[in-house]
Amino acid sequence: METLFRKALGDTPKIRVLEFLIEGRELDYSISDIAEGAEIGRTTLFRIWDDLIKSKIIVPTRIIGNAKLYKLNINNPLIKKFIELFDEIIMPKKKVVA
Repeated sequence: METLFRKALGDTPKIRVLEFLIEGRELDYSISDIAEGAEIGRTTLFRIWDDLIKSKIIVPTRIIGNAKLYKLNINNPLIKKFIELFDEIIMPKKKVVA
């Protein structure tokens, strides 16, 4: 199913990963969780992984057992803009009645 976010920015693996991580921006995830949540294959995720790390879109957070966890880098200026866009598209503003 195409979401409004994907409709606006294109339905690519990177946009799917961004959308998934923006939705759960307060949590950290394993690589498997990211691939599953973004509805892409692990192989596809590994193809874009280095770019996500190098551009500081995602950052490592902790290690649990053998799993390394990552989360969206909400301090990245580009990601801040994506979050604003996501919130604007997905979360309608509530009108305050005075």
